[in-house]
Amino acid sequence: MSQFLLETIKCCDGKLFNLAFHQRRFDEARKANFQVHDHIDLQSAIQVPRHAQTGLFRCRVIYSRKIEKIEFLPHQYRHVKSLKLVEDNEIDYQLKYANRERLNQLFEKREDCDDILIVKNGCLTDSYTANTLFYDGTDWWTPDSPLLDGTQRARLLDEKKIQPCRITTDDLHKYTKVGLINAMQDLENMPLIETGAIK
Repeated sequence: MSQFLLETIKCCDGKLFNLAFHQRRFDEARKANFQVHDHIDLQSAIQVPRHAQTGLFRCRVIYSRKIEKIEFLPHQYRHVKSLKLVEDNEIDYQLKYANRERLNQLFEKREDCDDILIVKNGCLTDSYTANTLFYDGTDWWTPDSPLLDGTQRARLLDEKKIQPCRITTDDLHKYTKVGLINAMQDLENMPLIETGAIK
């Protein structure tokens, strides 16, 4: 396969976050996609440059059989207060591709909303750049069929801070809020959207 894959890792004040879960996904993707079995240690491979030692950055590791490029980009959180339901029953994003053209096309359908909530075969999945969490007043739930099994989602499931379940568009009334998590944002700093702001 010629498409490059991507790991986006949070780097704050020179520290890399959640690296064990990125390493696991990186290893699994290289083995499944490129049939390679050698080990590349991300901790050793990533050297945080001087300009990224202070502040918040996205460390982007672009790879195929080997690491092609590592870059550090300044990060600012997006303001998300509304979501547009967008349906796509064919989308496949099980691997984190560097090419996000299909997702970009869906994002363009957000109209006057800040972000999208992708519906596949009647089930709620992910937003444009994040896995989703749904709050029922007591617990946080995450769709059991995300487009991408994100590293933050994997960590929170391991820590039993969130629970998976099937969530359809008809289930939205059961929840009061939606949270958006990805490598850069977790339960403590994720955007929160009232379900009434989903169109």
